Amino acid sequence: MNYKNRRDQLLDLVRTQHASYQGPIVLFSPCDSAYRSFVQESNFYYFSGIIEPASVMVISQDKQVFYKPAYTDTRAQWVDSAADITQNNIQEQGFDDLQVTGKIFPSVHVYPYFDYATYENITALLSDLIRDGKKIFTIYPSNSYQAIEIRAVVDRLAQVIPNLHDHIIDISAQTAQLRRKKEMVELELLYKAAEITANAHQAAMHMLKPGRNEAEVQATLEFVFAEQGACAAYPSIVAGGPRGTILHYSTNNQPLLDGQLVVVDAGARYNYYCADVTRTYPVSGKFTAEQKQLYELVLECQELVAEQAKPGMWLSNKDEQELSLHHIALNFFKKHGYEKYFTHSIGHFLGLDVHDVGDVSRPLQEGDIITIEPGLYIPEKQLGIRIEDNYWIVDQTTPVCLSEAIPKSIQAVEEMVQQSFDVDL
Repeated sequence: MNYKNRRDQLLDLVRTQHASYQGPIVLFSPCDSAYRSFVQESNFYYFSGIIEPASVMVISQDKQVFYKPAYTDTRAQWVDSAADITQNNIQEQGFDDLQVTGKIFPSVHVYPYFDYATYENITALLSDLIRDGKKIFTIYPSNSYQAIEIRAVVDRLAQVIPNLHDHIIDISAQTAQLRRKKEMVELELLYKAAEITANAHQAAMHMLKPGRNEAEVQATLEFVFAEQGACAAYPSIVAGGPRGTILHYSTNNQPLLDGQLVVVDAGARYNYYCADVTRTYPVSGKFTAEQKQLYELVLECQELVAEQAKPGMWLSNKDEQELSLHHIALNFFKKHGYEKYFTHSIGHFLGLDVHDVGDVSRPLQEGDIITIEPGLYIPEKQLGIRIEDNYWIVDQTTPVCLSEAIPKSIQAVEEMVQQSFDVDL
């Protein structure tokens, strides 16, 4: 991937859309923890390809500088994340220079309530920019859920940099604009994530049998993820019977009973790119007549929506409902008397984040990756059904399903589940 080209594109876009202001783009990566694996912030990764906590990029017309924490040499004995960041490999990523964020410190982790000396050089840089009347273009959205760990770094620095917040211009919209249309190399990684997810779901189908526990199915899914160089992109959902009506159920510790359906929502993250796939399986290996009727309704809805998922359509637009994938699905279920049981949106963008960046107020465009995931959740019948796949929007033709290898027809699903009954696992 050409990370420098991405940074140059971001710089040009910010300069064009904020022509009246001067100042560099400053991107922060999250702080670290000793008790969980570090996951790089998606924007930082998209524009650098570097997985290093507590780092900073400063991007200007004249120079692009990468700042890393000034760890002691002993850190390499404790942490494997990026102890080999050097001037040479930074230049390979298109940066002009490598600097340190502040003073050398003895810890091997930079925690969210870091010592200010750790960022001493960054503090001085930002203070100089403010003194000179410059703006600081960074990721700092105003909502309550995006870039929380990044905003925590900025807020910590604001404790010692007067008026920092007043000089920040949020560039979340510009980064989202660039990230939305996937490059071919990104598409290949998304395909790989979907392939690993397909392998995991097929293994999970072979684990299904009355009396097994949801946890056993989850373990099977995530074993396959790990075995194939991936991890779970989000908390896996294995929800049997009435728990299938809980959209974000993830306790996954109850037995699977004969006659129940089980909703399995699990996707792999591979090299930071995510799959998001849901299937609904009959625990007994065969759908009841009622389950079959409702399952086929959900599948028919997904096929209807997928056929119309083209550039110019919206994921959701209440003012243009005939062009809105969500309202097409909602009206389909309404025609069959089930609209109140379809309780979530039809889908979302997918990429470096499971719910990836993208302006849903704008129509779909060629190169988008989306999910299409109709579902029915009927508490009084103690069953939930969701079918979710990942689609690549192309031209004016039917989109390409990245997750098509995972069976979803009635016959294919029943056959796959029944294969486990003759095997003592």
